[in-house]
Amino acid sequence: MQRKTVLAYVVLAAVVAVLWGSESFADDMQQVEESSPQAVVGGMGNKFARGLANTATGWLELPKQIYVTCKEEGTVQGILIGPLKGIGMTLARTLAGVGEVATFFAPTPGFYDPFMEPDYVWQEE
Repeated sequence: MQRKTVLAYVVLAAVVAVLWGSESFADDMQQVEESSPQAVVGGMGNKFARGLANTATGWLELPKQIYVTCKEEGTVQGILIGPLKGIGMTLARTLAGVGEVATFFAPTPGFYDPFMEPDYVWQEE
């Protein structure tokens, strides 16, 4: 009996989440549709350029993370942990760049927002 109750709550939560999410999605799509064509094209261009830049410069996360870790946590931590952070961030930034290039043309909610913060590897966090 208790198992059915838990299942009912899970289904109810899923239905509420879908309905709530679809309303938000519809509002976001309406904002995209009401945007001027220049804003849409400008946003597409910015997203494409940011994606290309992050794809090409993602490898710079490796030395950046070593430097940042040395500066914040000390030289030993920077030498030991910095490369691990750098490898992870290199993969994340490069894949985010590829994702932005692949989806720059599709106006979806939050479409012009960067996939990662900061937007570029050379910006401070």
